[in-house]
Amino acid sequence: MSNLKIFSGTSNLPLAQRVADNLFTKLGEIYHHNFPSGESYCQFKENIRGSDVFLIQGITSPANENLMQLLVMADAARRASADRITAVVPYFGYARQDRKDKSRVPISAKLVLDLFEASGIDRVVTMDLHSPQVGGFTNLPFDHLTFEPVLIEYIKSLQLEAKDIIIMAPDVGAVKRAEKYASYLKCDFGFISKKRVGDDKVELQSISGDVAAKTVFIIDDLTESCGTLIQAADACKKNGATKVVCAVTHGCFTDTGMERLSNAMPGPFMNGKNTPIDEFVHSSTVNHWWKLAYKPVNIKTLDVSNLFAKAINSIHNNESVSELFV
Repeated sequence: MSNLKIFSGTSNLPLAQRVADNLFTKLGEIYHHNFPSGESYCQFKENIRGSDVFLIQGITSPANENLMQLLVMADAARRASADRITAVVPYFGYARQDRKDKSRVPISAKLVLDLFEASGIDRVVTMDLHSPQVGGFTNLPFDHLTFEPVLIEYIKSLQLEAKDIIIMAPDVGAVKRAEKYASYLKCDFGFISKKRVGDDKVELQSISGDVAAKTVFIIDDLTESCGTLIQAADACKKNGATKVVCAVTHGCFTDTGMERLSNAMPGPFMNGKNTPIDEFVHSSTVNHWWKLAYKPVNIKTLDVSNLFAKAINSIHNNESVSELFV
């Protein structure tokens, strides 16, 4: 692996460091800087000519800044004569803008992938896109990893009987994901129908599935404001669920979302008050705790660095990455 080089942007340095550790290598030296105007700048501090370069950078908040940083890194690597440039994007921002659902709106997911190609990126690795079809918006090789292996292993570690658990989709769009998890766990699944009445507000309409006297796992790809998950959890509790665990791949919490989640979970100030969500689980694709004053109790982060490390190793050695799926 002498010509393997891994570099990190600033969006999720802890994850990048763990990926490098799993590959028994060190992160490459790179200098990042933002000019007073906000312009992104970087410089590779080591020779990468002829190297297989992997750039780890999620398009997380601030999304535009992190996206530009990735493009600048890719352009610098191309101009430094890297042999191949792979963008490892744990969270692919703009993936929700994948279609024209209204008049005169962009398809920004396609635009972002066009920018990837223009910057010199040769391959993309990401995890749990909001819409899997986004991978077809580009001619670049596209590896789409999933949170499934790690989350399923965690659920199995709880040693619950299959008859005592149910996988719930918080909306109709997540039904296929819930059905897939239920198939692996050999348990029931259901879904909750909702109507979105604003960018951060939803209204619950109906619940499908028997949650009475069961541990409910509400599984989704991402959350920001936590409104959908909290309403879904509350509905499950009102229908007799004994415990509700919410699990998302990407915990893209806003300040409002974190406040809502804190008020919906057990904590030191709840004084025995019943709460909709008993536990919240998310992957390590988004690094957000550094900008929060505290981390609420009963929130568990599951590390996915080993999945990305295995994907990088397989790509570098021209091997299949299909073994990383459940």
